[in-house]
Amino acid sequence: MAVSVPFHFLFFLLLLDRAVYSSSEYLIGVGSYDITGPAADVNMMGYANSDQTASGIHFRLRARAFIVAEPQGKRVAFVNLDACMASQIVTIKVLERLKARYGDLYTEKNVAISGIHTHAGPGGYLQYVTYIVTSLGFVRQSFDVLVDGIEQTIIQAHQSLRPGSVYVNKGDLLDACVNRSPSSYLNNPEAERSRYKYNVDKEMTLLKFVDSQLGPIGSFNWFATHGTSMSRTNSLISGDNKGAAARFMEDWFENGQKVSDSSSKIPRRVSTIVSDLNTNHSGLLDIAASYKSSKGQSLDAKIRVRKASKRAFVSAFCQSNCGDVSPNTLGAFCIDTGLPCDFNHSTCNGKNELCYGRGPGYPDEFESTRIIGEKQFKMAVGLFNKATEKLQGKVGYQHAYVDFSNLQVTVPRAGGGSETVKTCPAAMGFGFAAGTTDGPGAFDFKQGDDKGNAFWRLVRNVLKTPGPEQVQCQKPKPILLDTGEMKTPYDWAPSILPVQMLRIGQLVILSVPGEFTTMAGRRLRDAVKSFLISLDSKEFGNNLHVVIAGLTNTYSQYITTYEEYEVQRYEGASTLYGPHTLTAYIQEFKKLATALVNGQTLPSGPQPPDLLDKQISLLAPVVVDSTPLGVSFGDVKADVPPKSTFRRGQQVNATFWSGCPRNDLLTEGSFAVVEMLRDGGKWVPVYDDDDFSVKFKWSRQVKLSPESQATVEWRIPESAVAGVYRLRHYGASKSLFGAITSFSGSSSAFVVV
Repeated sequence: MAVSVPFHFLFFLLLLDRAVYSSSEYLIGVGSYDITGPAADVNMMGYANSDQTASGIHFRLRARAFIVAEPQGKRVAFVNLDACMASQIVTIKVLERLKARYGDLYTEKNVAISGIHTHAGPGGYLQYVTYIVTSLGFVRQSFDVLVDGIEQTIIQAHQSLRPGSVYVNKGDLLDACVNRSPSSYLNNPEAERSRYKYNVDKEMTLLKFVDSQLGPIGSFNWFATHGTSMSRTNSLISGDNKGAAARFMEDWFENGQKVSDSSSKIPRRVSTIVSDLNTNHSGLLDIAASYKSSKGQSLDAKIRVRKASKRAFVSAFCQSNCGDVSPNTLGAFCIDTGLPCDFNHSTCNGKNELCYGRGPGYPDEFESTRIIGEKQFKMAVGLFNKATEKLQGKVGYQHAYVDFSNLQVTVPRAGGGSETVKTCPAAMGFGFAAGTTDGPGAFDFKQGDDKGNAFWRLVRNVLKTPGPEQVQCQKPKPILLDTGEMKTPYDWAPSILPVQMLRIGQLVILSVPGEFTTMAGRRLRDAVKSFLISLDSKEFGNNLHVVIAGLTNTYSQYITTYEEYEVQRYEGASTLYGPHTLTAYIQEFKKLATALVNGQTLPSGPQPPDLLDKQISLLAPVVVDSTPLGVSFGDVKADVPPKSTFRRGQQVNATFWSGCPRNDLLTEGSFAVVEMLRDGGKWVPVYDDDDFSVKFKWSRQVKLSPESQATVEWRIPESAVAGVYRLRHYGASKSLFGAITSFSGSSSAFVVV
């Protein structure tokens, strides 16, 4: 039956639609997608520890994005990755896909891709040799899952664009970070240091995204603390403290926005499922006893245990100027004596490898991750709930590629006036090899070394002897690796870097391709903010917010102040382009600011190389998976004890015969699942390997053996519902002929009371 609609009613709907657009000012959209890489055999990115290879999952990694657009104008897209850093080759390939899909709507100018700096994600996805040595070269799986996930995240955000508003709020989080190089920080001028209460930035800046009809849909915030709560010996993939905070906040929103004061009651990944089963303990045991472990069974390869909600709340905890900032808030101590490490060099009796920072959950790194993540989460919730300042005004962006290997920079002259100096080709100092208190290095290197030694110079010269001009340019850094001039088999370090500025009303995001120290970040922010106000005080003079998005679009290690560089601790030794690197960044960002205010288009600059076709990979492929005679993939190797009862806070686990996780990453799925029995005998997944309470651990009993096992480990949270549960493992095996077969198996049932 056809229904006619009066014309005046259609006219009213049209006016209402326009009113929504005009009141909200922006179109906003968010997206999120799984980017968990290979959970076996692949070296983790961050600590450069060749022994740290993945063997399971603490919780899954995600890409999260927001897009803000003027209804008929410009737009910006920001992607936050649960990854160590952005990668130039990943950025290049994502932009190629976006161009093929959307034309010139999303380009290098208005798309920012930023990493949270977790040191517990698979490596091998960067294109420069320095950053893929310990991963045995390029790892295609690590690269592909990032490119695919970023693309899907932006697609989600684009397709969900609707009228909405963006709010900003700021506040200080006092106990989630410390300065790991305080002696370097103290070399900054006293007059400058006296302007700040702390030797690290404590401020968190948060954006709240509110759909005009659906209400809040997401939040993104920037706060500086390293992703090193998980140690250099951890082998489980993890988003570290920022990934944990994001998980906690998304769960908080899905579970009714309630924050518990108890550390054991962090919101779960899934909403509470109230069992209709009789809560009589004896009856539950009888029911559990009737469900024995299942034999492994083959599955359709397309099966995924969980799929994300199409309108899920998206929360991202982004990185800022974290260069000298550690989450290990108890301080650095010698593991042999328990005494504090040497202040200037972070050594213990002259040895750097004995000095380690301690997180608040010491000696439990998982607990430290939870605590620092929870602190950021609770701070973000407070800012989110009280955010009232609406972003209003233009959306804009500026971007340029700059060759930092030979950039002329104007600096003040000691006796007055100014002079022109240059940046240098990339090089790393001796202090780089000493590592940090978050992850010390090896041998006899130490932080604060501005001399070097003869033996390591001989070793260095086998690779590349720096010329006198480079030595002079990098002073007082003693060069250990002249990476900017090493080109075999291809470039060891970047020369051409992206600098980018995004604007949403009174918020300006500075996208930087590295790790700025606290004071370096302060100088950059202050310089850009005062410069923008001087260019247009009417447009920017009223409450301008400037944030730094670290490790964005590509990676070029550290940026210190000139004074910190002189000390040559780890951060200074890792400032690639010489003592004037920070001044060069400030100079180039002022150019972006000028173009942003004047509506100019800057020259794009020299293009960074695409080295994908030159990549070398020495990581052995998965040849074949096998099980003992008479055993199937998915069969239980070590079961839950029969008629078991567990209480909240206890741990239950089961081990299964498995295949290598590299066979199928199970993107948007799970290797480890906790199922709960519902009426009618239906098993419902209630926790999985994207939960903080579930761990997936994979191992081979003998190195290079085709036989492997997977353990599903569940620490029962306080919020778990009493009932009957079992553990399930999903995986995939590879035959000698290369065929991949998906499988699953489950443990015997048990009772939780």
